[in-house]
Amino acid sequence: MKIRIEIDQTIAEEEIVIRCRELSEELQRIQRAIIEETEKGASFVFYKNEKEYYLPLDEILFFETEGNIMWAHTAGDLYKVRYKLYELEELLPSTFIRISKSTIVNVGHIYSIERGLSSVSTVQFQGTHKQVYVSRHYYKLLRDRMEEKRLRL
Repeated sequence: MKIRIEIDQTIAEEEIVIRCRELSEELQRIQRAIIEETEKGASFVFYKNEKEYYLPLDEILFFETEGNIMWAHTAGDLYKVRYKLYELEELLPSTFIRISKSTIVNVGHIYSIERGLSSVSTVQFQGTHKQVYVSRHYYKLLRDRMEEKRLRL
């Protein structure tokens, strides 16, 4: 595999192009890594007690809905978000993945996954008591994403 960087001061926006005979798993991992790196600094507006907060997405453990309200959870706090779950799915970087009808989790903060006797598994985060549940429908997708994360380390 060759890597080449061309410097052109006349272009308006940087562009990364990958030329290949076929889209292999390795190239897909490289693509995801580039996307994640470029989205690291992204932040959303979060709300709490009539105040606006601008937090980096990396601080968010998970998003969950409760009725008509969307909540963003950090290790020690809780913020409102003015997006629907399906909108967040489209806006968030690939480090976030949907794990149930009401929850999107940041795989970078997952400490453990406990497989339950029923169809529900539990995700725990390091340094906090907070936990979320993975539905049977999303479990394999989460396990695959965790395996990809492990292979990148």
